[in-house]
Amino acid sequence: MSDEPATDRWTFGVEPLAQTEELAARLRRITGLALSLDAPAPALDRLLADLDRAEAALAAGAPDPTPRVGDAADGDGRPYVDHARDVGSFNACFPEYTIEVDGAHARGAVTFPIAYEGPPGLVHGGFLGVFVDCVVQHHNCDVGVAGRTTAMTVRYRRPTPLGVRLTFEIHRDVADDRTRSVVRLTNGDRTVCEAEVEAFAGDRANLPAVSPRRSTP
Repeated sequence: MSDEPATDRWTFGVEPLAQTEELAARLRRITGLALSLDAPAPALDRLLADLDRAEAALAAGAPDPTPRVGDAADGDGRPYVDHARDVGSFNACFPEYTIEVDGAHARGAVTFPIAYEGPPGLVHGGFLGVFVDCVVQHHNCDVGVAGRTTAMTVRYRRPTPLGVRLTFEIHRDVADDRTRSVVRLTNGDRTVCEAEVEAFAGDRANLPAVSPRRSTP
């Protein structure tokens, strides 16, 4: 198998708002602080009250939850934010990472905070699967040949610690209508997780229409 030459980066959707990115980072940090409490905190009560007011105000102006994509691109739904890369930067449910792409190869680093804890002091295995899928699709989209994930196998070699800088490498091949990526996540010189991911090598011409952001009146 051989990799196709790099083309322009694949995007599908609109850029996240700067406010959304700031919110994701804060939610991730605050979640970790709240999980670390030994007793109820007045500051958290005040935060919950503020969130109640913010939720009510945001809900009053929120659009239909259907994303404006494909047949619904001209509808009244919400904008669809590009999930090609860096999903953790705007959605606190996803991990943040750094990545460098060099054709068929990519490398980077990730540190999982307390919000992703499973066993004591360790990363929940499900978040490792989410992380693997994110970095593989980021790699695929950056080299311009991407599509939906069709299969993923994750092997947990050692417990993965929280709060520790981990490094990863990706090696990728393209054959026919599939991409195949092999991922290795390491803690120093020890492999903690390995994965294989297959995805469609999609045709960008087949992507449905995506509505841009709309200015508010």
